[in-house]
Amino acid sequence: MHDIRKISTSFFYFNKFLLRADRETSSQPEVAEADEPMGADADDNIPNWTDDRMDMKDFPFTKNNELLVPIPDGNKPIDYFRMIFDDVFLNLIVEETNHYAEEVFLGVGVSEKSRITRWKPVTADEMLTFVALLLHTGTIKLNRLHDYWKGHPLFNLKCFSVHMSRDRFLLILRCLHFVRNPADGERPNDRLYKIRPVINFFNDKISTIYYTGKELSLEESMVLWRGRLIFRQYIKNKRHKYGIKLYMLSEPNGIVLNSMVYTGALDDSGGKGHTKKVVLNLLKDYFGSGHSVYMDNFYNSYELANDLTKRETYCTGTLSKKRKNNPEEVVVKKLKKGETVARYANNTMIGKWKDKRDVLYISNEYQNDMVEYVDKRNRTKEKHVPIFHYNKHMGGVDRQDQLNSYYPCERKCIRWYKKLGIHFFQLMLLNAYLLHKKYSGKKMSMYDFRMSLLSSLLHIEETKTPVQRDTPQHVLTKIDAVRSDGRVKRKRCGECSKNKIRKQTTYHCKTCPDQPGFCVGECFKNAHE
Repeated sequence: MHDIRKISTSFFYFNKFLLRADRETSSQPEVAEADEPMGADADDNIPNWTDDRMDMKDFPFTKNNELLVPIPDGNKPIDYFRMIFDDVFLNLIVEETNHYAEEVFLGVGVSEKSRITRWKPVTADEMLTFVALLLHTGTIKLNRLHDYWKGHPLFNLKCFSVHMSRDRFLLILRCLHFVRNPADGERPNDRLYKIRPVINFFNDKISTIYYTGKELSLEESMVLWRGRLIFRQYIKNKRHKYGIKLYMLSEPNGIVLNSMVYTGALDDSGGKGHTKKVVLNLLKDYFGSGHSVYMDNFYNSYELANDLTKRETYCTGTLSKKRKNNPEEVVVKKLKKGETVARYANNTMIGKWKDKRDVLYISNEYQNDMVEYVDKRNRTKEKHVPIFHYNKHMGGVDRQDQLNSYYPCERKCIRWYKKLGIHFFQLMLLNAYLLHKKYSGKKMSMYDFRMSLLSSLLHIEETKTPVQRDTPQHVLTKIDAVRSDGRVKRKRCGECSKNKIRKQTTYHCKTCPDQPGFCVGECFKNAHE
């Protein structure tokens, strides 16, 4: 019996060893993919770094920064929003929501008293009202959705109950859907299949109606999600540390041009060379046009810069010192404050500058020159050209995060794909606001833009009630009192007295208490503004 146990234990560990070896073999890349290609591009993989300055290749910007569709006739916020959130997308949501509601209604476990038994098919106009109320919850911040329909005086929000009942709103939110569920037994390979139509529509629509300028910024953003999700991420430097990670390509002013959701190492952009795949995927519609892309050290590398150079695209940004093919003399060089060092190879510059700490950077557009600039305190300073342009153009994704954080309308109690879908509704609104700001010729804050948009979606007339003034009109009149010697009586100017100036005047205001005297002109005007 003892020998049998020893034999079975040996077989157990032998099988475990074979299984581990099989996993390691399957996880390694194929030999054909691991070998470096030989030929004309072989020398580019091992750069020869020198300190000789070289002229960077010139890629002229061949496109125009323009709106690809006519400017809306009304030139109102609703026109710009509906230019993105069009009828095609609206009808998609209506159709899929109605279909999913039928699945829920016919599902197992639905009781006769359930709210879903009162379902009526949603229409396009009702869906627009639902979207408007959903966005309006970000304008007026309450803890729970039920609070917006409360009749208590502390929750006096009749706007919600007038346009849609609470039960109807919650029922549409429960059934909100964007795609058909797969048949029983089928399992889609795409982890984002529930939200994929929204992502694809957003990216395609923006590229159809608008073409960006030369400068682009690429960075990640987070949608808050603390529930259980297989591709939930953690980024400690973000405002929302736990959530769904989005890679975004944007303009420096915050217009989002392209986006993709990270779903783990098994998706098309995961695995080895992940960051390079992300950059090439987001920029696939902008190659060959001379764009300048700004990225941080999470993405930048010599290999990526070399690849973008072949595609006639510039890249500039910070660089991690652990990247392959970095010049060793730049990485290990000890610098004093203000000193710099740089090396060049294959139209790429990698430099390091010591300010408060070492800053390693890369560029295939700029050399390691200095440029003068004026800071916020009107002080003239010097900075390296790549760092100056990186600081100037890099904040596009952070800008859209900031603008969206002012009016958040996502809710904790909804499913992850609905929360992500609502986030894309907000991105559509943000892009509509920035395009309206750029092309309408009107100066409008984001709050006023939202108010005008929601009023149009809910068919509320924006009327300005004139202010009724009950106070009498102030008029400067001449003093009619006469002194004993026959001259007009004078008074001290009340406004000049405030400035410690002694001045006599023959005019006063009869409407003001005690009828104080005022000089003709600025003194009377300043006192009554």
